[in-house]
Amino acid sequence: MDSTTWTLADAVIRHISVSDMDNNVYLITCRRTGEQLLIDAADDYPAIAALLTAGAQDVDDDVTATGARASLALVVTTHSHWDHVRALAAVVAATGAPTAAGRKDAPAIEVPTDTLLDDGSVLDLDGVRLDVIGLRGHTPGSVALLLRDPDGPDHLFTGDSLFPGGVGNTQHDAKRFSQLYADVVARVFDPLDDDTIVHPGHGAGTTLGAERPSLGEWRERGW
Repeated sequence: MDSTTWTLADAVIRHISVSDMDNNVYLITCRRTGEQLLIDAADDYPAIAALLTAGAQDVDDDVTATGARASLALVVTTHSHWDHVRALAAVVAATGAPTAAGRKDAPAIEVPTDTLLDDGSVLDLDGVRLDVIGLRGHTPGSVALLLRDPDGPDHLFTGDSLFPGGVGNTQHDAKRFSQLYADVVARVFDPLDDDTIVHPGHGAGTTLGAERPSLGEWRERGW
């Protein structure tokens, strides 16, 4: 299993790619307590189970010495498209973890959603804060998650709403594109720093600084 790891002040982020669609799955582990949050149980439950096991190593030594163990506290689905939820039922069945998704996308997800997310919602992973950013357009209820690292840079998990080279697919619908572009500019590029690392739902990541010069081009081309 190929995995990429980022060690932050209070958390560790692990990433794997699953399926022939190169879906990204992310695991955030609180170093202080071992609580974990999974982003997009896209496919391949055995690979995700191995990711959870690997993440158990990311708890600080003084915590594990007390006998504390890592545990999956929440599974967040960034949007309702089928390729991002294929392993969701298996993960929930195996772990008993509750689920969260954008309010307007939750009805389209077969596995029941326990927590409905809106723009401005906040998730707390034992002191590790994740801000919910609504990015409408790819789907009506797509959400991104922002993890601010006190040592910097910050990490933004964008689902299929922002990639290297542009925003997510809006099916050539001008209204949907305009909405997604406006949300990405106002809620992501305007308030966040250039060194913010973007973790998309498929493929390689990027930074806001690498993408910012192309915003005008994206607006003009309409996708």
